[in-house]
Amino acid sequence: MVSQALSIIGVSAAITAGIQLSGFAVAFAMQTETFYDILGGINFITLGIYSVINGRDPTSNFFSPSNIGKSSCTFIFIISRSWLLVFLAWRAHERKGDTRFDEVKNKFWMFLLYWTVQGIWVFCISLPVIFVNGSDKFNVGDGDGKGGMSVFELIMIIGFGFGVLTEIVADITKAKWVKNGRIGKFCTIGLWKYSRHPNYFGEIFQWWCAFLFAYGSSNGLKDIQWWTSIISPLFTMHILLNTAGTGVYNANGKNLKRYYDSVPEEYAAYRKKTSILIPLPFGLYEYIPMFLKRTIFLDFMKYEYIADDSGDDGNSVGEEKKLLS
Repeated sequence: MVSQALSIIGVSAAITAGIQLSGFAVAFAMQTETFYDILGGINFITLGIYSVINGRDPTSNFFSPSNIGKSSCTFIFIISRSWLLVFLAWRAHERKGDTRFDEVKNKFWMFLLYWTVQGIWVFCISLPVIFVNGSDKFNVGDGDGKGGMSVFELIMIIGFGFGVLTEIVADITKAKWVKNGRIGKFCTIGLWKYSRHPNYFGEIFQWWCAFLFAYGSSNGLKDIQWWTSIISPLFTMHILLNTAGTGVYNANGKNLKRYYDSVPEEYAAYRKKTSILIPLPFGLYEYIPMFLKRTIFLDFMKYEYIADDSGDDGNSVGEEKKLLS
């Protein structure tokens, strides 16, 4: 007999495939990418709603002690993905389209690949929430006989919400700064004063918290299904830290040229004192040893901007190293 968790995971995969392939068929026929991000967001929300409805304790309501963990996790998940849907739709509107698809939307297999990758992304990121909702282990509390979430689960669900809130606040702050004319050339207001990418920190942090929260719905450290959901934070980190076309990797390296050409000393000082991800107050980042920055703080060498020897990029290598020191 197939377990409830495996059944919900399987149906969630089928739902994702159905949404993405249907979206591709219509988008290719109409030669448009207009609803690509929208369907990605709808896919997320659909998985959350489907899994919590089918995985809850049927003998109790959604807000009962036995279901509160599933309901809380799903609620935060839907808020997170609804914000992503709204933000991506707004950004595409502001940019008057999505240039990623200019050369591919008329190529059947390449365009299909984009929709397939989005489906894989949606499903993998959703795994902790699908696992929580699919688990037949309902919240029984931390031994006080009152039910509800354990202390550990409560901390992790707060962390999940904190990550979502951090991302939303950072996105709104940056959007307002851009709308006001990019004063100062680079954003240093709000959370951006303490992190060079607080939005990406929020995105990564929330999925680690969701994964750890899911442990409370597992059968312990030997639970393979729970360990499988670690794909969510790891995949998120890979996309944001290692993929050239997006995230931290895309925003750094050679793309820092605009700052070092226009405000080199100001940006070098900001970069030196400000963490690449984890928000740190009072300029504490400046005093952290470099080996820690290059490891646990994820500020890798590949994110540095190094001008070529010819000076065509606005600074010589010697000048750049001086700015980075």
